[in-house]
Amino acid sequence: MPTLERLRADHAEALLAFERENRAWFARTVADRGDAYFAHFADRLDALLAEQEAGVCHFHVVRGDGGEIAARVNLVDVTDGSAELGYRVAERYAGRGLATASVRELCRTAAEQYGLRALTATADEDNLASRRVLERCGFTVTGRFLLDGRPVVGHHRALEGN
Repeated sequence: MPTLERLRADHAEALLAFERENRAWFARTVADRGDAYFAHFADRLDALLAEQEAGVCHFHVVRGDGGEIAARVNLVDVTDGSAELGYRVAERYAGRGLATASVRELCRTAAEQYGLRALTATADEDNLASRRVLERCGFTVTGRFLLDGRPVVGHHRALEGN
């Protein structure tokens, strides 16, 4: 059973492997992180951990059956009881329900551990799988707009009553 873990420094090697192995897969539906992300990965991880420590973000990894990182699910821009949800799932785990299970677990965690009351998320308009995950997890569509030049669908979910 995959497990959700709060991001820690000792995830570095496995996280970098996850990002490298799935780079082309992710780039099919979200903007590529770019070569600098990989060249300066240790610095980037340190910055993420500092943001997490400051309470402005909550980063998580999802361990797969073999202990490898199978997904990431993150809450960013935490403010006034709300945050933006983002997630990515390794290609080999796609279509197996991992995204839905991970997002559901993070919604519960967001309410119970982080005291959040609402989440927002966006998905590329043509990324039907990601949009379905959000809908299965109780998010409702709030509108369509351009984000970094890409058409996206905005979503919202209240967390009261989790």
